[in-house]
Formats: sequence, C-alpha cells, structure tokens
Amino acid sequence: MAYIWVYSPSGDLMKLSESVKPISYLKSHTAEALRDVSAAGKTMVITQHGEAKAVLQDIASYEQTQESLALLKMLAQSSTSVREGNSKPAKQAFADVRRRVRKRAE
Repeated sequence: MAYIWVYSPSGDLMKLSESVKPISYLKSHTAEALRDVSAAGKTMVITQHGEAKAVLQDIASYEQTQESLALLKMLAQSSTSVREGNSKPAKQAFADVRRRVRKRAE
C-alpha cells in the first residue's frame, strides 16, 4: 500500500489517508472534527461520493496559507516586473524617493 505524505501548516509530516473523511463523518461528528482540526492544526479533506470536495482547517492555518499565497504572488509580480524591465537599481530608487520627499517638504 502506498501512502501520500503531506506537510501540515506546522511543518509536521502527516499521512493524507488519515485526514480524509467522508461528508457523512463530518455530519455526524462535526464538533469532534472541529476540535481535532483546531487542536492539532491539521487539515481534513472531506469527500463526497469518493471524491475530494472540500478542506476543513483551523483559522490560523488558513490565515497562514493566505499570507503565504500573498507573498508568493508578490514575488511573482516582482519577477515579472524585472523581466519586463520595470525596475531600477536600489541606489536610483532611494535617490528618487529622497527627491520626492524633499519636494513635498518645500
């Protein structure tokens, strides 16, 4: 039998097969599922008719995921800007900022 291992938001390895539950489990054990997800920082994959349909995770893990995605998006945008030539050396950028600050102070 093959297992799929995934990293939890806390960086721990966990077997995906242990965190996959049918929707009927969630319906009958909602409080327990929420407690497990919240306490351990685990993610639970909810299936319907044998197909993965949703993910249940605690709010801290969700926020961490969203922050990571935002950072990755900023990095991708930065790479695109550099590739398109929309960048300048740091020395020039700081000089431009200083010039703008002086103009506003006048």
